[in-house]
Amino acid sequence: MEIAVLSDIHGNLLALENVLEDVQTKGCDMILFLGDYVLAGPEPIDTVNFCMSLSEKENIVMIQGNTDKMIACYSEEVYKNTAKSAPVMANALKDEVNLLGEKQKQFLRSLPATKSIEADGVRILMVHGSPRRNNEDIMPDTSPKKVEEMLSGVEEDLILCGHTHIPCGFQTTTRKTVVNAGSVGRPFTKNPESCYAVISTNGSGGFEIEHCFVKYDNVQAAKTLRERSFDGAGMLAQILINPEHRHI
Repeated sequence: MEIAVLSDIHGNLLALENVLEDVQTKGCDMILFLGDYVLAGPEPIDTVNFCMSLSEKENIVMIQGNTDKMIACYSEEVYKNTAKSAPVMANALKDEVNLLGEKQKQFLRSLPATKSIEADGVRILMVHGSPRRNNEDIMPDTSPKKVEEMLSGVEEDLILCGHTHIPCGFQTTTRKTVVNAGSVGRPFTKNPESCYAVISTNGSGGFEIEHCFVKYDNVQAAKTLRERSFDGAGMLAQILINPEHRHI
């Protein structure tokens, strides 16, 4: 069984469409989405609408990301707290709250924060940040001890996460596997290509995982993002071209 794992689309519909084409060529049986469908990307409305249509398919499972919750449960306090550390993201947040309709916000609001599933004998826990918090980072340089602390009480064999936009993986002393799927729409590595993961199961509880990279027209996506009206859109557009430097 082949399972695709996608995270952090961030309104980049062009990137998502290209990744889904790649997923199709690999013959994946199931697609898991780990959240952050919008915020700070080129096409927030079209992306949410597209994800809403995808959610109706039987082989697709979706959870909520931290930015989805910020938009769905927006308040002036959420805006002010975001502006303290990330003013450009706060500008994008306010703009997208105004752009998206109640039906789209309700879709983001209705998504579960985590999801436990079993696929081909593999117990999988889907989270956005960590099992503890939707905005907790699991990075390549996170200490194994800290990762194991995050997994306290987790019974599943495989923990899938995103949030940091940087692909990585861990094998714990308790025989649990943690995989960060990277980002479809806003990678934060030297490689500007979209990143997702594919799980290959063997039918008896075993599995292998590969990170896959997909080219898309990031120049066009950046152009579309740059044309958005909020202050700082150009800085965010530059991330799609040169993601090694993160502007917030």
